Amino acid sequence: MFLQQLINLFEEKNNKKFLAKGNFLIQEGQTETNIYFIKKGAVRVFHLTDAEEQTIRFGYERSIINSLASFIQESPSEFYIDAVRKSTVLVLSKNDLIQLVNLTVENTKAYNTFLEVVITQQIERELDLLTVSPSQRLDRVLKRSPNLFQQVPLKYIASYLRMTPETLSRVRKS
Repeated sequence: MFLQQLINLFEEKNNKKFLAKGNFLIQEGQTETNIYFIKKGAVRVFHLTDAEEQTIRFGYERSIINSLASFIQESPSEFYIDAVRKSTVLVLSKNDLIQLVNLTVENTKAYNTFLEVVITQQIERELDLLTVSPSQRLDRVLKRSPNLFQQVPLKYIASYLRMTPETLSRVRKS
């Protein structure tokens, strides 16, 4: 119910951003003040270290994404979010989200549950990177996102899985 209310609020506000491939929603150092609902396309969240991009998350059609730590703490983001395909996103301000969350006790609980799911997903991803083989990582990602290869270029998927594109190609063949 809360998620549907949230999507309805995105639609009601109708604040759209149109992104060409490579355009940013946010860059490192900016403070995140919005959440985004991906209406069309796909985006990725990544961190830049020593000129190497490390992809940490993807967002697809009908998903919600932002630089969460920056959003919650109102601090500069450590991440970039850019479009990996031509995308349309709906934008909702933090103030609008907080008003919806505080509307009812049920909304507050549902928002907390939403945050718990996001945190749990991140912990599972970290565990995957630390404990399972490259082929197991790929299998687990494909179970969660079966259309990943139709949505996102191979080089970003490889970065997400912490392997080279060549290794990813070999793992996919086997």
